Amino acid sequence: MNFAFRLLLTFNATSLLAIIFLVQKGHTLGKFFPEYQHLVALPNAISYVVYLLVPILLTGLSILLSSNLGRDSFKSGEIVSIEHANNSFLPSYLGYFFVALSVGNWETFAFVYGVLFVFTFLSQALYFNPLFLVFGFEFYNITTKNGAAIFLISRQCYKTPAEIDISTAYRINNYTFIERG
Repeated sequence: MNFAFRLLLTFNATSLLAIIFLVQKGHTLGKFFPEYQHLVALPNAISYVVYLLVPILLTGLSILLSSNLGRDSFKSGEIVSIEHANNSFLPSYLGYFFVALSVGNWETFAFVYGVLFVFTFLSQALYFNPLFLVFGFEFYNITTKNGAAIFLISRQCYKTPAEIDISTAYRINNYTFIERG
Protein backbone atom coordinates (compact mmCIF):
# COMPACT_ATOMS: atom_id res chain seq x y z
CA MET A 1 0.00 0.00 0.00
CA ASN A 2 2.77 2.44 0.90
CA PHE A 3 4.48 1.99 -2.49
CA ALA A 4 1.25 2.66 -4.42
CA PHE A 5 0.47 5.62 -2.17
CA ARG A 6 3.90 7.12 -2.78
CA LEU A 7 3.41 6.66 -6.56
CA LEU A 8 0.11 8.52 -6.30
CA LEU A 9 1.69 11.33 -4.27
CA THR A 10 4.54 11.59 -6.76
CA PHE A 11 2.10 11.84 -9.66
CA ASN A 12 0.10 14.50 -7.81
CA ALA A 13 3.25 16.49 -7.03
CA THR A 14 4.53 16.41 -10.62
CA SER A 15 1.24 16.59 -12.53
CA LEU A 16 1.27 20.38 -12.66
CA LEU A 17 4.21 20.08 -15.05
CA ALA A 18 1.97 18.14 -17.45
CA ILE A 19 -0.87 20.62 -17.11
CA ILE A 20 1.38 23.58 -17.89
CA PHE A 21 2.74 21.72 -20.94
CA LEU A 22 -0.76 20.90 -22.22
CA VAL A 23 -2.01 24.45 -21.75
CA GLN A 24 1.10 26.02 -23.28
CA LYS A 25 0.76 23.78 -26.36
CA GLY A 26 -2.99 24.42 -26.61
CA HIS A 27 -3.89 20.73 -26.36
CA THR A 28 -7.57 20.47 -25.55
CA LEU A 29 -9.82 17.50 -24.85
CA GLY A 30 -11.12 17.84 -28.40
CA LYS A 31 -7.61 17.18 -29.75
CA PHE A 32 -7.32 14.00 -27.68
CA PHE A 33 -10.86 12.78 -28.45
CA PRO A 34 -11.77 14.20 -31.90
CA GLU A 35 -14.48 11.56 -32.38
CA TYR A 36 -16.53 13.32 -29.69
CA GLN A 37 -17.72 16.43 -31.52
CA HIS A 38 -19.12 18.03 -28.36
CA LEU A 39 -15.59 18.05 -26.88
CA VAL A 40 -14.13 19.66 -30.01
CA ALA A 41 -16.67 22.50 -29.71
CA LEU A 42 -15.88 23.26 -26.05
CA PRO A 43 -13.91 26.40 -25.19
CA ASN A 44 -10.26 25.69 -24.40
CA ALA A 45 -10.75 26.89 -20.83
CA ILE A 46 -13.08 23.95 -20.12
CA SER A 47 -10.33 21.51 -21.10
CA TYR A 48 -7.83 23.31 -18.89
CA VAL A 49 -10.19 23.20 -15.91
CA VAL A 50 -10.71 19.46 -16.46
CA TYR A 51 -6.93 18.97 -16.58
CA LEU A 52 -6.60 20.77 -13.25
CA LEU A 53 -9.48 18.83 -11.68
CA VAL A 54 -7.71 15.49 -12.24
CA PRO A 55 -4.77 16.13 -9.88
CA ILE A 56 -7.05 17.96 -7.43
CA LEU A 57 -9.35 14.93 -7.22
CA LEU A 58 -6.37 12.56 -7.00
CA THR A 59 -4.92 14.68 -4.19
CA GLY A 60 -8.25 14.37 -2.37
CA LEU A 61 -8.10 10.61 -2.93
CA SER A 62 -4.56 10.48 -1.53
CA ILE A 63 -5.75 12.31 1.59
CA LEU A 64 -8.50 9.71 2.05
CA LEU A 65 -6.11 6.81 1.43
CA SER A 66 -3.57 8.15 3.92
CA SER A 67 -5.59 6.53 6.71
CA ASN A 68 -4.24 3.17 5.49
CA LEU A 69 -0.62 4.12 6.22
CA GLY A 70 1.38 3.32 9.32
CA ARG A 71 0.69 5.49 12.34
CA ASP A 72 2.96 7.42 14.64
CA SER A 73 2.46 10.11 17.24
CA PHE A 74 4.30 13.20 18.38
CA LYS A 75 3.80 13.90 22.07
CA SER A 76 4.06 17.27 23.68
CA GLY A 77 7.69 18.11 24.36
CA GLU A 78 9.11 15.81 21.65
CA ILE A 79 9.45 18.63 19.11
CA VAL A 80 12.25 21.17 19.67
CA SER A 81 11.83 23.32 16.56
CA ILE A 82 9.28 24.04 13.89
CA GLU A 83 9.54 26.02 10.68
CA HIS A 84 6.70 26.87 8.33
CA ALA A 85 7.62 25.37 4.94
CA ASN A 86 4.84 26.52 2.60
CA ASN A 87 6.99 29.09 0.80
CA SER A 88 10.28 27.22 0.71
CA PHE A 89 9.16 24.98 -2.17
CA LEU A 90 7.86 27.74 -4.43
CA PRO A 91 11.17 28.05 -6.35
CA SER A 92 11.05 24.32 -7.18
CA TYR A 93 7.55 24.61 -8.61
CA LEU A 94 8.41 27.74 -10.54
CA GLY A 95 11.27 25.71 -12.00
CA TYR A 96 8.77 23.02 -13.09
CA PHE A 97 6.66 25.69 -14.79
CA PHE A 98 9.59 27.14 -16.68
CA VAL A 99 10.70 23.66 -17.77
CA ALA A 100 7.17 22.85 -18.97
CA LEU A 101 6.99 26.12 -20.91
CA SER A 102 10.30 25.43 -22.65
CA VAL A 103 9.63 21.82 -23.67
CA GLY A 104 9.05 21.72 -27.40
CA ASN A 105 7.46 18.35 -28.15
CA TRP A 106 5.90 15.21 -26.67
CA GLU A 107 9.08 13.13 -26.71
CA THR A 108 11.03 15.76 -24.81
CA PHE A 109 8.15 16.21 -22.41
CA ALA A 110 7.91 12.45 -21.76
CA PHE A 111 11.64 12.25 -21.07
CA VAL A 112 11.73 15.32 -18.79
CA TYR A 113 8.58 14.26 -16.93
CA GLY A 114 9.92 10.73 -16.51
CA VAL A 115 13.20 11.96 -15.06
CA LEU A 116 11.45 14.37 -12.67
CA PHE A 117 8.97 11.68 -11.64
CA VAL A 118 11.71 9.15 -10.86
CA PHE A 119 13.83 11.67 -8.97
CA THR A 120 10.82 12.89 -6.97
CA PHE A 121 9.79 9.33 -6.14
CA LEU A 122 13.29 8.15 -5.23
CA SER A 123 14.23 11.24 -3.25
CA GLN A 124 12.30 9.77 -0.30
CA ALA A 125 12.64 13.09 1.44
CA LEU A 126 9.50 15.10 0.78
CA TYR A 127 6.17 14.93 -0.94
CA PHE A 128 5.42 18.61 -1.29
CA ASN A 129 2.30 19.00 -3.39
CA PRO A 130 0.97 22.55 -3.68
CA LEU A 131 -2.51 21.12 -4.23
CA PHE A 132 -2.57 20.15 -0.54
CA LEU A 133 -2.93 23.90 0.07
CA VAL A 134 -6.32 23.75 -1.70
CA PHE A 135 -7.42 21.23 0.94
CA GLY A 136 -6.32 23.48 3.80
CA PHE A 137 -3.03 21.78 4.64
CA GLU A 138 0.11 23.52 5.82
CA PHE A 139 3.70 22.29 5.52
CA TYR A 140 6.20 22.25 8.36
CA ASN A 141 9.81 21.25 8.87
CA ILE A 142 10.06 19.99 12.44
CA THR A 143 12.95 18.67 14.49
CA THR A 144 12.47 16.17 17.30
CA LYS A 145 14.42 16.16 20.55
CA ASN A 146 16.34 13.17 19.12
CA GLY A 147 17.51 15.35 16.23
CA ALA A 148 15.29 13.81 13.54
CA ALA A 149 14.26 16.26 10.80
CA ILE A 150 10.69 15.60 9.70
CA PHE A 151 8.40 17.08 7.07
CA LEU A 152 4.87 17.39 8.44
CA ILE A 153 1.77 17.99 6.34
CA SER A 154 -1.06 19.15 8.59
CA ARG A 155 -4.30 21.10 8.65
CA GLN A 156 -3.30 22.53 12.01
CA CYS A 157 -1.68 25.93 12.29
CA TYR A 158 1.38 25.44 14.48
CA LYS A 159 3.56 28.34 15.57
CA THR A 160 5.66 26.91 18.39
CA PRO A 161 7.03 23.44 19.16
CA ALA A 162 5.05 23.32 22.42
CA GLU A 163 1.77 23.38 20.44
CA ILE A 164 2.53 20.09 18.72
CA ASP A 165 0.77 17.14 20.34
CA ILE A 166 -0.30 14.79 17.58
CA SER A 167 -2.00 11.55 18.56
CA THR A 168 -2.07 10.16 15.01
CA ALA A 169 0.29 11.09 12.19
CA TYR A 170 0.34 8.85 9.13
CA ARG A 171 3.80 7.82 7.94
CA ILE A 172 4.36 8.40 4.23
CA ASN A 173 8.04 7.53 4.62
CA ASN A 174 10.61 7.86 7.39
CA TYR A 175 10.85 11.62 6.88
CA THR A 176 7.33 12.64 5.88
CA PHE A 177 4.09 12.48 7.87
CA ILE A 178 0.56 13.68 7.28
CA GLU A 179 -1.80 14.72 10.06
CA ARG A 180 -5.32 14.58 8.69
CA GLY A 181 -7.23 15.99 11.68
